[in-house]
Amino acid sequence: MPETWPADLGPVICVVGARPNFMKMAPILRAFAAHVPAIPTLLLHTGQHYDRDMNDRLFEDLRLPQPDINLGIGSGSHAVQTAEVMKHFEPVLEEHKPSCVLVVGDVNSTLACTLVAVKKGIPVVHVEAGLRSYDRAMPEEINRVLTDQIADLLYTTERSAADNLAREGIAAERVRFVGNVMIDSLLSNRQFARAPAATVAAGGGDPTLIAGPQGYGIVTMHRPSNVDDPGVLASLLGVLREISEALPLVFALHPRTRNNIERFGLQHLIDSPSMIMLPPQGYLEMLGLMAGARIVLTDSGGLQEETTALGVPCLTMRENTERPITVDQGTNTMVGRDVAAIRRQTAETLAGHGKSGRVPELWDGHAAERIAADLASWLLARHVIAN
Repeated sequence: MPETWPADLGPVICVVGARPNFMKMAPILRAFAAHVPAIPTLLLHTGQHYDRDMNDRLFEDLRLPQPDINLGIGSGSHAVQTAEVMKHFEPVLEEHKPSCVLVVGDVNSTLACTLVAVKKGIPVVHVEAGLRSYDRAMPEEINRVLTDQIADLLYTTERSAADNLAREGIAAERVRFVGNVMIDSLLSNRQFARAPAATVAAGGGDPTLIAGPQGYGIVTMHRPSNVDDPGVLASLLGVLREISEALPLVFALHPRTRNNIERFGLQHLIDSPSMIMLPPQGYLEMLGLMAGARIVLTDSGGLQEETTALGVPCLTMRENTERPITVDQGTNTMVGRDVAAIRRQTAETLAGHGKSGRVPELWDGHAAERIAADLASWLLARHVIAN
């Protein structure tokens, strides 16, 4: 391994497009900078999801550098968003001639940048590869499957991902099991997490509600299957209100969910003194809230992993998960939209019978370092062959 990066070997373009990508990319960039030789990078933000206040706070919380390139794509339908990213990403590749493009997760930007790079003969590296819900109704599932099919190097978070990839005909030599970079972020930032009472107070809630011996629970809910149908949303809000009578709930309210509550006239279901409604929270705020909670009720993918790492029982309000290890080994229980199951599993958790689980293999805070070491060797070996 040389002490310095070859001058004629271009940078790694690291792509982020939406909030979950930031948590995955932050430890990767730090590991690339710390590697010997340092791996040169360009951080590119597609702007797929962009809220100025939240964006700036996330970059600060995660100690992420400001993007070198921002495509400023903004919102739109899946087709429009994917097409706009592709159109604006191609000139970036022509200008900077990267050694590879590194994408994370399963958002539209992940697939869009992968398609452009592969068609221009530039290697693609996918971090968090091989996760499958086997629900093709989820746009994220389509992004995952297609990205993995055409990426050159696939880094996985759990061993079952390699089985998924093998079933899809992907050669084993393209796959590396390295662990979970989301947990790298969690472990490196836990010491900086905001105190739950301070977060509640800052959001206009009463911090004394979560200070009692009963503790509190956390709720996040944003998936269309849960919040776009008025009947489903009313049913879920109803059981959450019922739960709040036994355990105060802190509800970080996604804009989509808030808008639908108003549109469907369901405000009365959250007008409860024991339900604390907060705006979307920063990473360190959510980390503090989760770490102190007795239970988390969510339809998020990332929170399933984070609660497992924190040892906090999690009820996932979805019919499937692309992260089965959080159920098999972690603290996650799938309850779908079944109100009776949500009620029953919450009662069992509050009675002291919630899942304690264990931290999965290689969720140890060093996944990004393993990626940096492997990717550097892979790129340098390709460079030697090419020259």
